[in-house]
Amino acid sequence: MRDARCALAAAALATGLALGAPARAQTPLAVATVGMIGDVARNVAGACVEVETLMGPGVDPHLYQASAGDVRLFRDAAAVLYAGYSLEGQLGEVLERMGEDKPTVAVGPASIDPGDLITVQDVYGIDPHLWMDAELWARTAPTIADTLAEVAPDCAAAMRGRADDYAASLAALDRWIEASIAAIPEPQRVLVTAHDAFAYYGRAYGIDVRGIQGISTEAEAGIKDIRAVVDLVVELGVPAVFVETTINPRTIRAVVDAAADRGHQVRVGGELYSDAMGAPGTPAGTYVGMLRSNTVTIVTALGGEPAPWPDALAAWAERWEVDLARP
Repeated sequence: MRDARCALAAAALATGLALGAPARAQTPLAVATVGMIGDVARNVAGACVEVETLMGPGVDPHLYQASAGDVRLFRDAAAVLYAGYSLEGQLGEVLERMGEDKPTVAVGPASIDPGDLITVQDVYGIDPHLWMDAELWARTAPTIADTLAEVAPDCAAAMRGRADDYAASLAALDRWIEASIAAIPEPQRVLVTAHDAFAYYGRAYGIDVRGIQGISTEAEAGIKDIRAVVDLVVELGVPAVFVETTINPRTIRAVVDAAADRGHQVRVGGELYSDAMGAPGTPAGTYVGMLRSNTVTIVTALGGEPAPWPDALAAWAERWEVDLARP
């Protein structure tokens, strides 16, 4: 039934897009499917391009269904940016066909060398959660700048300069995350989450990642999946496990309860941002803030202490009024 609804929504979106759109006389509009792309685009665009994000806080892109409002938004857009690698499901299939009418770019495939991708043995083939590795995600900034330059050519040089500056700030973020994760005692460097969205994070920063569900959230985790994670948690004495903002916490709660039944007390270490950022207007509503929040939550819950915040990101902290004296 869900597949049928998704197919109908995708067909409606494709039909609406085919009708064309009135010309925009004002600042060109770029639509990003998820916040992690939208935030990069805003940092690159400056005042040259208006950027809107389709999916907001708490929205699971794996399960997203297009609406009539999305049809209007995509029709008004001068450019469209999406993740690719099936993150957006059938919506992504529709977007693939939009490239003939306007710049429409899957930023993952357009930016990342195939040798740096994580392959998976499921319908995805490629793990789409590239933003969990800050160095990898920084590579999307030039791609986004080139795409926006097509709709705001007078700003091309300025946007490419901002893309370089933003990529440099993410390099500092990358080094900070690595140093912070290294502060966790090695036996406790195990990250247990609701679904398998943190593989790039684990590979980049040296922490063993175990998700109860697979990459997609379409299928429910089974008893066998939960039991396997409980075995790991008890065997290794994992002190904390983590819920996600876009995932029902019941499977994590089941792990906590089952571990307690076996004599091991594990707590919920906090909430992580996986497939969506925090609320707009908050630090976690930015890509830098999303990864900062995740890292602080993980490190403190697993027995470490976050590294000092880098000077290269001091302006970000000042802008968002982040108290660096507090974790």
